Amino acid sequence: MQTMWAGRFEKKLDAKVNDFNSSISFDARMYAQDIKGSLAHAAMLCAQSILTIEEYKAINDGLCAILEELENGTLAFDPTAEDIHMFVEAELTKRIGAPGKKLHTARSRNDQVALDLRMLLMDEAGAVSDMLLSLEEVLLKKADEYAETVMPGYTHLQRAQPITFGHHLMAYASMFARDLDRLADCKERTAVSPLGACALAGTTYDTDRYMTAETLGFDEPCANSLDGVSDRDFVIEFLSALAVIMMHLSRFSEEIILWCSWEFKFVELDDAYATGSSIMPQKKNPDVAELIRGKTGRVYGDLLAMLTVMKGLPLAYNKDMQEDKEAVFDALDTVKLCLPVFTKMLGTMTVLSENMRAAAAKGFINATDCADYLTKKGVPFRDAYKITGQLVGYGVKKGKTLEEMTLDEYASFSDVFDADIYDAIDLAACVNKRTSYGGTAPDSVYDQITRMRKRLNL
Repeated sequence: MQTMWAGRFEKKLDAKVNDFNSSISFDARMYAQDIKGSLAHAAMLCAQSILTIEEYKAINDGLCAILEELENGTLAFDPTAEDIHMFVEAELTKRIGAPGKKLHTARSRNDQVALDLRMLLMDEAGAVSDMLLSLEEVLLKKADEYAETVMPGYTHLQRAQPITFGHHLMAYASMFARDLDRLADCKERTAVSPLGACALAGTTYDTDRYMTAETLGFDEPCANSLDGVSDRDFVIEFLSALAVIMMHLSRFSEEIILWCSWEFKFVELDDAYATGSSIMPQKKNPDVAELIRGKTGRVYGDLLAMLTVMKGLPLAYNKDMQEDKEAVFDALDTVKLCLPVFTKMLGTMTVLSENMRAAAAKGFINATDCADYLTKKGVPFRDAYKITGQLVGYGVKKGKTLEEMTLDEYASFSDVFDADIYDAIDLAACVNKRTSYGGTAPDSVYDQITRMRKRLNL
């Protein structure tokens, strides 16, 4: 395929440079967006009398035929084309002749590629959001099922206070809800059309950029042509949103990996979402969770790569920006690979409630409630804290939990203790008393679920 700039150059491009310069191998996935953008551009050119009706009809019919053939597989991409834009233009010109050469009037590949990428990421933001909503649906169902299941809550990976498993799950529901908000916010800033900014300075033609923006589903055209072709903030924002999604998936995966171990044994993964060992027959490995945890670094790398590409670029377009697509496509594909498999793994996971409850009985996680008991009887909190700490130290030496200590043992530390201490430190009571907004009491968890369903329209 002849290069578009052949008139200026006397020598052909070196074959290796051509391969190095080409982007058709990865930007071909934007073919639908490229053709839709061209259809809108052609319609605008016709409305502005820059194209005749006959020329517009030929272009429109030709582009629609190319799109249909690419969709059904009867037309293959030309690997010698420099990029998807030139492939479509060359194929159109081959089919309809001179009118095909007029399609590029009042635009440049600089605004065209920015347009295509914005359109694709707007579509993909919706696709990722749908996957997150599916995950949220499973999370809310599980949280409702285990809203009263007592487990240890942790800080510093040390048993801290009793909570419910439903409450724990709702923490992740909150994280993924923020991810949905971030994607929506990112999509709003992406919905600005660069089409018509041309190479960098706009055009001398009487174009209607508002028409093409509206046709293609954008909120408005970009206000500055230089910014329109050189802005990749929307790519960085999208990558950032994907990186945070992966961070949340990785944190959740880390907990599932711990919970699957014999040291915790809080959950068991379905056989369809675990693997075995080649030499140790007893093993059941949480490989899905481990792979998600590992792939998180890959998405972080894509974000950092794009930040690095953009950090030193002068206005306006530079060829460095061609590196944006492989990075964002890789991150996008990784997230879209991880979300569905994680959702299914979570949905089929067996929760071992009795093991959670047994673990909660150890580690003195009701010590705060013991201290609260004393303060409610008039003991200053710092004194109550010290007395309870002494009780814990005594329990560690004697091998007794707070529930197992006798009233006489309690009285040896403070004469404030009475028989009602056992009601105060009962694990179920400890959980049920935490009715503050957002707390771990079952009623609070049910309320969180209701509010989250309303927020997400689930």
